[in-house]
Amino acid sequence: MQEIISNKILWSVIIALVSAQVLKVPTEWISMGTFDRKRLRGTGGMPSSHSASVTALATSIGIERGFGSAEFTIALVLAFVVMYDAIGIRRAAGRHAEILNELVQELSDTFRDGFEPKRLRTLLGHTIPQVIFGALLGILISILLHL
Repeated sequence: MQEIISNKILWSVIIALVSAQVLKVPTEWISMGTFDRKRLRGTGGMPSSHSASVTALATSIGIERGFGSAEFTIALVLAFVVMYDAIGIRRAAGRHAEILNELVQELSDTFRDGFEPKRLRTLLGHTIPQVIFGALLGILISILLHL
């Protein structure tokens, strides 16, 4: 149990992930004027908690094991894959959900009786600034935790 409590790599990932999720509420409030506590557990938005957590992981491993270590290389590659996925594939899935939601609404308007549409989640991926800010947050948290 003591090993888990003193594991700075693990704690940097957890703190980065939680920090990014918590920051989503005020950033949405500032940018959109809406206060939504559901953002604490939702995907997408500013900053990317996925980017924050994987960069915290890679940075912490780099600090503890060395930036030339195999562990750092693995974590860095994982971070790039996760961030690429957040910007590309998951963002595209969110766009598809928006279009499908529009089509479902049109069908619902056309066939009012018997058709109950279920809206798809559209906030799945991230913009490049959201991923960059999340990555910087993860790096900063790791550095601060290891000081």
